[in-house]
Amino acid sequence: MHIAVIGAGAVGGTLAALLDRAGHTIQVTARGDNLAAIRAAGLRLDGGWGEHVARVEAHETLIRAGAPVPDFAILATKAQDAAAALHANLGALGTVPVLVAQNGLGGIEVARSVLPESALLGGLALFAASYLEPGRVTVTAPLPLIIGSAPGTDDTVLSTIADVMRGALPVEVTSDILGAQWTKLLINHVNALPAITGLSVQQVIADSGLRRVMTASMRETVRVARRLGIRFGAVQGINGRILGAIGSAPLALGAWFPIMLRSRMGSVPNPGSTLQSIKRGQLTEIDFLNGAVVSAAKAEGITAPINEQIVRLVHEVECTGSFLTPTEVAARVRV
Repeated sequence: MHIAVIGAGAVGGTLAALLDRAGHTIQVTARGDNLAAIRAAGLRLDGGWGEHVARVEAHETLIRAGAPVPDFAILATKAQDAAAALHANLGALGTVPVLVAQNGLGGIEVARSVLPESALLGGLALFAASYLEPGRVTVTAPLPLIIGSAPGTDDTVLSTIADVMRGALPVEVTSDILGAQWTKLLINHVNALPAITGLSVQQVIADSGLRRVMTASMRETVRVARRLGIRFGAVQGINGRILGAIGSAPLALGAWFPIMLRSRMGSVPNPGSTLQSIKRGQLTEIDFLNGAVVSAAKAEGITAPINEQIVRLVHEVECTGSFLTPTEVAARVRV
């Protein structure tokens, strides 16, 4: 198949390399040093799924003249860049199906606003991948990709794309992409504190004070979701109903969830996607992660003060470039 991958960062680069290894024809979009490196030496994959150099076609935007129309596209930019990326590639996309593989909430809605005629799928990357240097992605936790149909998308599209993706990596299909997105949002709460402290995810969860803050942010998120009537979806064996209990459990008991996530990551330090953005001098997607909880709470006339404080600290680090110590975080995020 001809597959377009918009955004060859950690997630997009991993998917592009794996699909190339599976025998598909891949075109990716990238910018700056990343684009130059992919053109010069290919897209290099290493880590949990082995090593591969993908000799993919790479441009700032998808080429149109003389290029085959993609059978489907994968949108893997940061959430804050999604609308601009789709508009920039609109002429090459036409009405092809699009798999939106992004962290946070709202990605499918953004894609629908730009591509009203396209079949849309949601994708949740449970695997952990790091973009540590241009043209190279490293998989630190080889976990599945979850995909599900957006409202209005025929299940035959889901079945076809799921079969293609299964030829490249482990895939789980969900019938409730929104519930799965909220579960993934809860999992993505591991990203903010590494961005604030400069520590790996494993180091953050090992620190009792930081783990307490993380657990409190998760508990607050569960309470907001409950107010919205969201049911957490099952993701990689994690029972959604059990996650709902975090909202009422004491912090000491609720800490089982981040501890369990840490145990699944292995020993290779996982910086988390938000810290990776900080280290590259880029704006993060925190407004679509913990910030999405704050926005959802405000829309319901309630507050999410812990998540709001965490978002504020991530933006502070974005501006100053200076990390906070665990003691400083504990002092500034009141639990």
